[in-house]
Amino acid sequence: MPLTQAESVIKNIIREIGQECAAHGEIVSETLVAFMVKAVVLDPSNGFNMDRTLMKSDVQKLVKLCVARLLDNKNLSLDTIKMQVYFDMNYTSREEFLEEHHRVLESRLGSVSREITDNRACAREELESLYRKIVSYVLLRSGLGSPTDIKIVREATAALQSVFPHSELGTFLTLTKKDKERQLKELTMIVSGIRLFNRDCGKGGEGIDDLPAILHEAIPATTQHIDSQLQIAQDQVYRYTAILEKVTKNPLMSKELKPYMLKEALYNVRQYEIFLQIILSDIITCAQEVEIMIKQLGAQLELLKSTVKSRTAIPTSQVFPIFISLASLWTSFQDETVLISVLSSLTSHLEPFLGAHELLFPDRIMQGLLDDVTVKTDVCRIKEHMEDRVRLTDFKKLEWLFPETTANFEKLLIQYRGFCGYTFATTDGLLLPGILLEIILFSSSPIFFSSQVRDVDKHYIKPITKCESSTQTDTHILPPTIVRAYEWNEWELRRKAIKLANLRQKITHSVQTDLSHMRRENCSQVYPLKDASTQSNREGSTRVPKPQIYIAGLRGGRSKTTHAVKVNLTRAVDET
Repeated sequence: MPLTQAESVIKNIIREIGQECAAHGEIVSETLVAFMVKAVVLDPSNGFNMDRTLMKSDVQKLVKLCVARLLDNKNLSLDTIKMQVYFDMNYTSREEFLEEHHRVLESRLGSVSREITDNRACAREELESLYRKIVSYVLLRSGLGSPTDIKIVREATAALQSVFPHSELGTFLTLTKKDKERQLKELTMIVSGIRLFNRDCGKGGEGIDDLPAILHEAIPATTQHIDSQLQIAQDQVYRYTAILEKVTKNPLMSKELKPYMLKEALYNVRQYEIFLQIILSDIITCAQEVEIMIKQLGAQLELLKSTVKSRTAIPTSQVFPIFISLASLWTSFQDETVLISVLSSLTSHLEPFLGAHELLFPDRIMQGLLDDVTVKTDVCRIKEHMEDRVRLTDFKKLEWLFPETTANFEKLLIQYRGFCGYTFATTDGLLLPGILLEIILFSSSPIFFSSQVRDVDKHYIKPITKCESSTQTDTHILPPTIVRAYEWNEWELRRKAIKLANLRQKITHSVQTDLSHMRRENCSQVYPLKDASTQSNREGSTRVPKPQIYIAGLRGGRSKTTHAVKVNLTRAVDET
């Protein structure tokens, strides 16, 4: 059967199974249905042959088996699978969750941002409307209050006007779209920082929740709830384990108790325990981050207070970065709040997958099975063998890693999550934490206990072994023969020919720059100036008499006193 046809058949089967379950009041996800289809097909006891195409009767049988298993409300294995599917679909790492959270926020703000960046306001009313949209955008992006609350809007508007008055709208509209988006984000951070600072000073902060205080109460409460659930699950695990050990030692009890159901119950609670530990680890990380951020928040506010004090005018280059840092820190508080809420909700949704335990193994039955049985915790089992040590001389072909001699030992990926592979293989599926004696027994023949190849049935699919491989070849053995000037496009050749033809009728100009100065001779051709004159009807001129003034008697005479006589011989103007 072609691949596309096979995929279409599988999709139709999954859709039909989902519809059948919905008709019986059970809503199942496509992921769960797909897993169940694969599990039923690969189960040799169901008789499906993977080497031939599914007939119509095979499809009907497959649908019937899958629906029957999915509707079984007393099947602990199904509850475990449902739990795994739900956790896989709803849990992500801390980094992935925050990245997705921010992406969703950006997508929600996209339409509001476009209304501002694509605006072409000119009239006064249009500019006022644009300014109100910017205020709404700032509130929506910051998450510090509702944009429909008039008190919050007034406070945000006042903070925005202090850094972005109405007169700046004209300059804002001339920016490119990217620059507008960047400025909107920066304005949001500055306005948020101003409002947070005013809140700390008792002069504002309308609609801003006290996130540090909320987290300070929510994290311990959530941790306490998960710890209590974890303790209940672990107590249940220890009881199931003790009973299964008792059944393993007494073969007569196995016929009465159906130990496979006990093992399914043990797997179910162990899976629940592991998921709770993962969630608890994330919450502890949140608590550590919040503790650091609370200290940073206090330091930022003190820095702002010392910068502002009683000064009326402060350089924006000095105070704006502090406002932005304060707003960024508050965004981290918001992220931690959402993350704690999601983890708490995830914990609550895992509890229903444990509902079948009360039906199958009520307390009265468990108490009877626990008679003459010592219930041991995982810690007790490990402590019993804490003094035992491995002698490396007995295992020369094996490599052993010890916590005290291995760097970052806690970060190593431990197979089976620390459960003993030897016990699991020799007791037909009993989960116990690995202890030294069993580890040594496992080490004596690890291939035997870990082998997954069993010739149980002809329909068993052997795992495909994959490995990374690479080859190295010499590159550019021969000299390149690529003609860089080659052009296949006829129209491009024509365009170049026309360009060259046009150059023949052009004048070449040259200029001298700083880089080409003194590197080559430059010359220019100029035209010499020519004599030019103008001709009028008649020549005309004016002549002023030349002054002629004489002073006589300066050389003295016979008398001791000098008498000078001034004589003006200049002709009159009308005589010239």
